[in-house]
Parts: sequence; C-alpha cells; structure tokens
Amino acid sequence: MARLSDAFIDDLLARTDLVEIIGTRVPLKRQGREYSARCPFHDERSPSFTVSPTKQFYHCFGCGAHGTAISFLMNYDRLEFLDAVEELAKRVGVEVPRDTRASNEDGESRDLYAALDASAKFFQTQLAQNPKAQAYLERRGVDAENCARFAIGYAPEGFNGLKDALGTDERRLRLLDKSGMLSKNDSGRVYDKFRDRVMFPIFDRRGRVIAFGGRVLEKDDGPKYLNSPETALFHKGRELYGLWQVRQAHAKIPRLIVVEGYMDVVALFQYGVTQAVATLGTATTPDHAELLFRNAADVYFCFDGDKAGRGAAWKAVESILPRMRDGRQAFFLFLPDGEDPDTIVRSEGAAGFDARLHDATSLSEFFFNELSKDVNLHSLEGKARLAERAKPYLANVPDGAFRDLMQQRLTEITGVGARAPSAPTPSPPPARTSRGTPAPKQSLVRAAITLLLQQPALAQAIEPPYLFGVLRQPGVALLVELIALVRERPDIGTGGILDHFDGREEQAALQKLAVHSLPGNEAHWREEFLDALAQLDRQTRQQREDELKTRINEVGMTGLTPAEKSELRELHSPRR
Repeated sequence: MARLSDAFIDDLLARTDLVEIIGTRVPLKRQGREYSARCPFHDERSPSFTVSPTKQFYHCFGCGAHGTAISFLMNYDRLEFLDAVEELAKRVGVEVPRDTRASNEDGESRDLYAALDASAKFFQTQLAQNPKAQAYLERRGVDAENCARFAIGYAPEGFNGLKDALGTDERRLRLLDKSGMLSKNDSGRVYDKFRDRVMFPIFDRRGRVIAFGGRVLEKDDGPKYLNSPETALFHKGRELYGLWQVRQAHAKIPRLIVVEGYMDVVALFQYGVTQAVATLGTATTPDHAELLFRNAADVYFCFDGDKAGRGAAWKAVESILPRMRDGRQAFFLFLPDGEDPDTIVRSEGAAGFDARLHDATSLSEFFFNELSKDVNLHSLEGKARLAERAKPYLANVPDGAFRDLMQQRLTEITGVGARAPSAPTPSPPPARTSRGTPAPKQSLVRAAITLLLQQPALAQAIEPPYLFGVLRQPGVALLVELIALVRERPDIGTGGILDHFDGREEQAALQKLAVHSLPGNEAHWREEFLDALAQLDRQTRQQREDELKTRINEVGMTGLTPAEKSELRELHSPRR
C-alpha cells in the first residue's frame, strides 16, 4: 500500500480550518484563543473539549480524545484514513496523489469487489424467484424493507448456479475463487460454496460487499451458518456484521449491541433496535473491541446464559479491558435457556429488549464475579488468590479513573493494596554537581518543548548542530528530536507532532504539554524559546568544563591532549 507523504499530510492539515471542520458537527463556544464544547466522544455535562485554531489540534480533558482534523473525521464521521484525507483534500481544493489512491485500491481489488457485488445481486434475484426462501423469511418476520436494507438473497440448490451465471470465462472463475465463492473437492471439481441457503452479504466500512454468511432453511441441512473463507478483502476477526447498516441508521451511534447471529441482527432491526452487530462466527477479538469502541462509547454483549455463552463473554472481557479508556462502558446481557435476541424481541418487542439491556451486568461486576467463582473470600488465602488472578488483567487497563476504581474495588474485596499508616519519609537533599551547586532544574528543557509544541515553527529559528544536544539532562534527546522533526517537516502542526509519537512512551507527556495555554504572542514565545536554548548551551559548556577539570585532577594539565587544552581555553575565553 503506497503511503501518503508526511509533507502532503502536513500541508493538508495546515490548509484545513479545524474549527470549521469540528464546528459544523459540534456546537463550539469561543473562549479566548480557543474554542470549547461538550465532548462528542463521551457523555458529559460541562465542556471539557477544546479546539485550538493556532495548534490545529483538539483535546478532551475528560476522556483524553485528541488529534488533528484527520483523526476527528475518522472518529466522528467514522471514516477510514484515506477517506478522511480525501474529504479534507476536497474541501481545500487539493488532489490526493493518484499513485496513492490507485495502490490503495489496485486493479485486482476492484475486480474482487465487483465479483462480490455481482454475487450479491445474483442472490437477490434468486430470492425473488424462490417461494421457499421467501416463505422462510416471512416466517421469521423479515419484511421487504429489511431484506433490502441488508441485501438478503438466496443461493439456489445445485452445484453450479452462481458459477454458471458469473463464471463465464477463466478470469471470472478465478475472481470468484479468490473472493471465496467457490469450493473444490478432492478430485478437482469446482462448485458453488453456498447452496440452498439464505445469504447475508457482509459489508465493509465503506458499504462494499466483502464476504457472505449463508444460513440453512431447515435445521438438518448441514451447518446452521456457513461463512466465506478469509480472503484478501475479508478478515473475520476485524469485521462486524451489520455495522454498515447501523452507521446508515444513526448520525451518532448511541450504543452497540453485540449478538451472535445474522438473523439476530436482522430481527432486532425489524423491531426497531437499530444498533445491533454480530461477530462472524468467532470470539470477540481485540480488533473487534477497537472497532466497537471507535463507533460507540457504550457496548452491550448479548450472549446465551449457558457455559458457552459465559465463556464467550469472558473472551470479550479479555479483548475489551485493554481498551477501557475513561468514558467507555461495557455490559453483559445473558439470555434465558432456549432464547436468543430474535425470540426475545419477537415476544417482548423493542421495549422489552431495552428493559433487559437496562438490567445488564456491568463489566466490573461480571469481571469480579467470574474471577471469584471458586474462591473463598472469607479466607485470607482466597482473597490473595483473587488479587493475584486480577492483577495481570488490571495491569492491561489504560491509566485513568476506570483503572483506579477497578483497583479500588479489588482492594475493597480483598484488602490487598490498602495503605497502612506510616511515618513520613524525609525528602533527600537535592543532588549536587561537582562544583557543589544544586543540580540544574529540568524546567528549561520542559519549557523549550512546551514552546515548540505551541509554535512548531520556532524550530526554524536555530541551525544545527545544537551545542545542548550533549547535555546530560532528562528530555534533551527528545527536544533535539522534536527540533529535527519540525525542521524536516516545516508545515507540521501540534497534532502532527503527537501523531508522529503515537505508540511511543513520550506521547503521553507531550500530549499534556501540548494542551497548555501559554500567555504572550509569537514574538514573545520566540524570545523565550531562544533564551531557554541559550541557557541550556551555557549549562552544556559548564558541564564540559567540569569534565575537563576532573580530567586535570586525574592526569594533570600536561596530560591533556592539545585539543582538550584548546577546548579549555575556548571555554575560559569571555563570550560576546
């Protein structure tokens, strides 16, 4: 896949008015240099979401959401990266490089999408001609509107219906095979993979058919569900059936309900519950969890109440815990024996199903209940066992209020982690340099980095090499890297810098510094930035002078090399 150049992205973001992009979707209120609103990514009563037009960067102090115009469109409009880039490019009148667009959807990919789309249309035509399949859907209460919404079709009996209709030459046969629509037996005979089944097309996040699920009409006619194999376009651990339809039904998705089967999704939609999705015959994966929370802050997992259903729920817990940032919620609804969402919504309607969701078990309650099942919490040994079991799971929860509260709940149950009273520990004396003076504070480096994040163009005010680059202080290497990054990418903004450090341990600290609102103007910031660097240079010279003096103590003045003697004279010479 061709990658858009950093220069193109930086230029695109520099041309984009972030306030306009967000302001057309979220009511913004001006507050000084910045704008504020209630965060669109989590529920809150008072505004904690800020947008900075100078930094071209948004940040929520409540849930931690932050980023550029691209990430905002990806999260709010639920666009893929390239779609978000093309949306911005269209707004500012620039062209996305053709080689990037072409390589992101090459010729064969387009042909595979076309083959799958043609297959979906074939199955829909067959449904219109097959009374048996129509009767099945009528019996399940699926009306014509919902059939059209999900593009439901029917794969005819026999081994060659689709193959004869679409595989009219070798090239078409190869595409049908590569898209997972054909099978081959031991003798080499090629035939339709799906036969005598109601067909449910699976759509990607751009509304393109990428695979199918087929359901038998009668219980004893083979496996209940048959899914497409994994292909170049389809990876079942990354896709959710029905998500495309949910997106079409909601400008902002209030919640997502994860169920097990295609018909469960269709039935819930039929009765007005239009937030249902299904995993594709697999347990909830980390990719599923990320996709779910990217689309809704509240996720409900709806499973059978038997052992298998609870096992599936625990698999979901393992995938979602590392993604439980503040503002996100997960719940578990376990259904009575013999019931599924389809039967529940038929008998109780949308209101009855909503009432069950309202009483669903929270993630935290389910987590501690499951881990405590065979533990005697009335004994110290049992409490210790629960604490040890919970420890690796809680270690994976992101820092924030939810992690703190989960740890607090574990302490309430087990007593582990409760602080015993202790005498205050005296603070150690400040470290001192070889000259006997207190060690230099880190605030100069921090100040320079903060100023650079406020106004990245400040990096253009200095030229390499940087004397302070060898200064032994925390953060100096990061400061040098930031300056080099901005000089290499002169159009980069605050959001672009944070994107560059995405996934690195420095990002969290940089994000905190980026949201500071500094007094003054660009001229004032430039003066402060250059002064901070000048002071760092002076500290670097002092550091080198101390090193040379230590060396003199070890080997004497005569033991210094000519270069070291010259360097010492230079350090002692008065500076203009």
